[in-house]
Amino acid sequence: MLNQKDILATQDMIDKRHLDIRTITMGISLLDCCDPDLQVCCEKIYRKITTRAKDLVRIGENIEKEFGIPIVNKRISVTPIALVAAACQTDSYVDIARTLDAAAATCGVNFIGGFSALVQKGCTDSDWKLIRSIPEAMKATERVCASVNVGSTKAGINMDAVAEMGRIIKQTAQITADNDGLGCAKVVVFANAVEDNPFMAGAFHGVGEPECVLNVGVSGPGVVYHALQSVKGQPFDVVAETIKKTAFQITRMGQLVGQEASRRLGVPFGIVDLSLAPTPAVGDSVARILEEMGLEVCGTHGTTAALALLNDAVKKGGVMASNHVGGLSGAFIPVSEDEGMIAAAEGGTLVLDKLEAMTCVCSVGLDMIAVPGDTSAATISAIIADEAAIGMVNSKTTAVRIIPAPGKVVGDRVEMGGMLGRAPVLPVRDTHRAH
Repeated sequence: MLNQKDILATQDMIDKRHLDIRTITMGISLLDCCDPDLQVCCEKIYRKITTRAKDLVRIGENIEKEFGIPIVNKRISVTPIALVAAACQTDSYVDIARTLDAAAATCGVNFIGGFSALVQKGCTDSDWKLIRSIPEAMKATERVCASVNVGSTKAGINMDAVAEMGRIIKQTAQITADNDGLGCAKVVVFANAVEDNPFMAGAFHGVGEPECVLNVGVSGPGVVYHALQSVKGQPFDVVAETIKKTAFQITRMGQLVGQEASRRLGVPFGIVDLSLAPTPAVGDSVARILEEMGLEVCGTHGTTAALALLNDAVKKGGVMASNHVGGLSGAFIPVSEDEGMIAAAEGGTLVLDKLEAMTCVCSVGLDMIAVPGDTSAATISAIIADEAAIGMVNSKTTAVRIIPAPGKVVGDRVEMGGMLGRAPVLPVRDTHRAH
């Protein structure tokens, strides 16, 4: 039972520590939308999404007002389109991407995920069509997010898909060059992708999921940072216990909101994803948590160990609070979206190699990283391969969301705005430039 002290403590987290529901994401199965006729398929997709999710934003906003809890994003995820569109007689899935974008706009959500292919063991003709449609689809849409799962612990790594995704990301950057290659911010390459992830750009509605489900993503780096200030200088077991207790409180709030939204929408409640997903706002940074734990600056020696402790404690605290914990739960390290990460990268302490080491113990991988615009497709593929190998060998989810910013060089900055923040351009070892 919640008592007055718990309620006041939670309200303080919301008012002063950037605690929020980062997203409520409705997952919708589109398997019954398959049709050989592309136009008919698109019509079915639009009709189903706009019917199922028509009240998502309204109900989310009502819960915000009634509970006083910010719900920052309302989003939709759908069945990987490479599966849905396999029967369509077409060479491109860009029209389907436009349909998803239109449906998202009608429903009022900010992103829709699921322009996706699962190719960890091999690619069907439909998978190749989707992958090769990504650049144009990202240019033609505002809200659509794409993802490709290229590896898994069980199947290994599909190196053909890895090679192609390097070229696709490069093309996406070039075709959206007017916006500093921003299309790449909506494309993520996974290993061991999960089916119930509510966070973009990697959200899709897995084939093992129900017809429709509501998943919740909760985030509170600022809350954890504040809690750690009260135990500064204490032993590591005290630090870990403080993080676990804080994660417990955050997760309980997420479950409360998720179950209420689920009840009002009339769809099953799926999972709470407790991920310390930062924002560019000062005081809402994972890097600052690591520094509060004792690091002089994020990226220095000891960073990987501190992140491992943080991630472990967050996961344990979440599981204590709810039997519906899922998604990616843990700590995210998206460089452009984290004020402390940006400062460490601009100061030269946080480099790509250190970020790669940190992905061994964080929840995702190399996320929202800008690199020079002349970085070759081969080097991008190599970066993806390295991350996929980490995920495969360690039985964890890893991912790459990288932006080869056209015309930018090391020391420049890519301004993406909003929650996407700004990304300092990091150096890469690109021996392919000379060839």
